Amino acid sequence: NCIFENYWWETGNSFGLIELLKQGNYFLPSLQNIQTDKKLLSSFDLNKLQLESLLFQAGYLTIDKVISDGFDIEYKLKVPNTEVQMSLNKLIIMYLTQSNDISNFKNIRTALIGANLEEFKNTLVSLFSSIANDNYRNNNINHFEGYYASIIYSYLAGSGLDLIAEDVTNRGRIDLTIKINNNIYIIEFKVGNEDALVQIKEKNYQQKYLSEDKDIYLIGINFNEDEKNVSDFKWEKITKISKALKCKT
Repeated sequence: NCIFENYWWETGNSFGLIELLKQGNYFLPSLQNIQTDKKLLSSFDLNKLQLESLLFQAGYLTIDKVISDGFDIEYKLKVPNTEVQMSLNKLIIMYLTQSNDISNFKNIRTALIGANLEEFKNTLVSLFSSIANDNYRNNNINHFEGYYASIIYSYLAGSGLDLIAEDVTNRGRIDLTIKINNNIYIIEFKVGNEDALVQIKEKNYQQKYLSEDKDIYLIGINFNEDEKNVSDFKWEKITKISKALKCKT
């Protein structure tokens, strides 16, 4: 694995993790649901190195299930455990920000435990402000919603939070759901001026979690592609319905 560790940490190497993410426009939450074949897993073509292969060889992905139709065999991959997931996502954020300071991972977790959404917003603004402009050269990732969603997902996953990306409902998919203690956060991302919070409310995404007797926070986050940062942050709180009230109805 030494050769992979060298690729992993060498900032100038075109086969580094972030370079692969930029080249392939990967959506990081999808790493939890990768399906591939044996050829890709065993491939080490330096000119055509795939992110899935790199992560598998380095131990950040493992085989979850073998799938066969009697002719071809494919493998469903997964991040093996919470510790590995935290390690992988911390690595991504520290690489992007060129910082080994892990205190912000604790800070964002504390903000969400205490429902301090102003601090949550400020932490995200600080995060994107810390990403070097070099990461945007020769690509247009700052135009894609998936890029911003991936960075926030990695930041939160690196903090060890319980996340559901592309959370399915009967009205569509929630971009990101966070569950922590007695709080549930339903988050929608948008690049541009379209009101992200309005979509959550129009789709009634919160209905999926009304029975959980928890406080639900609806959060719409917009990004400006030129500033490469949060441009708008709106939220509303839906107070939990007590069990006593539910019994009466």
